[in-house]
Amino acid sequence: MGSEIIDMEILRNYLEYTAEEMGIALRNSAYSPNIKERMDHSCAIFDSDGRMLAQAEHIPVHLGSMPISVKVALEEVKDVEEGDMIILNDPFRGGTHLPDITIIAPVYVDGHLVGYVANRAHHSDVGGKVAGSMVSDAAEIFEEGLIIPPIKLMEKGKLNRWVMKIILSNTRTPDFRKGDIMAQIAANERGVKMVMELVKKYGVEKYKHISNLLLEYTKSLTRKRLREIGD
Repeated sequence: MGSEIIDMEILRNYLEYTAEEMGIALRNSAYSPNIKERMDHSCAIFDSDGRMLAQAEHIPVHLGSMPISVKVALEEVKDVEEGDMIILNDPFRGGTHLPDITIIAPVYVDGHLVGYVANRAHHSDVGGKVAGSMVSDAAEIFEEGLIIPPIKLMEKGKLNRWVMKIILSNTRTPDFRKGDIMAQIAANERGVKMVMELVKKYGVEKYKHISNLLLEYTKSLTRKRLREIGD
C-alpha cells in the first residue's frame, strides 16, 4: 500500500503539471490577447470514463463546468478514435458562454483508451449581434453568437476543414479564431503526449488502478472536510 501511495502522489503531481503545461502551450501559441495576455483559458485531464483527474490553477468557472461538457460530448459523439478531437461551446451542454470554446481529445496507448485531455478558451468573437459576442441585452442565446454542439473538429489526426469553415464564417475576426483554435489543438496534443508517456511508464492497468485510488482518496478527503463543517 505504501508504494501505491507514492505512485498516487507521483501521478497526481504529474497530471497537474501536464494541465499546467497544456496552458503554457496554449497561451504561448494563441493569437488573441484574451488567451495570450488575459490568460482566459483552462486545461484538465480526465480518465477513460470522463471523470476529472487533474486540473491546472486556471479559471474556476471553466473547471467547474468542463466535466459536464466532457460527459455530454462523450454521450453525443460515440466513436471517438485516436487522433480525434471534439469541439463545442453550447452552454446547455456544459459550456459557460458562447465565446468559451472547449476542445476534447482522447488518449490512446497501444490501442487502449486511457483518458482524455481538454481545454477551454475565451475567444474574442464568435458572432452574434455585437462585436466581442458579449451581448448585455440579449433576449435569447441566438443573439449571442454561433452555437457549436459536440462535433469532431479533428478526425484521425486530420482537421475537419468544413467544421472550421463554418466557425470562421461566423466571426468578425476569422484569422484570430483560426489561430486560437489551432493553439487549443496544439495544447491538447501536448497533453496527449505527456499522458501517454506516463501510462507507458506504469502500464495501462496500473495507471487506471492508481487513477481510481486518486479519485477515492479525493472523495474521502472531501467527505472528511464536509463532516468538519457540520450543519
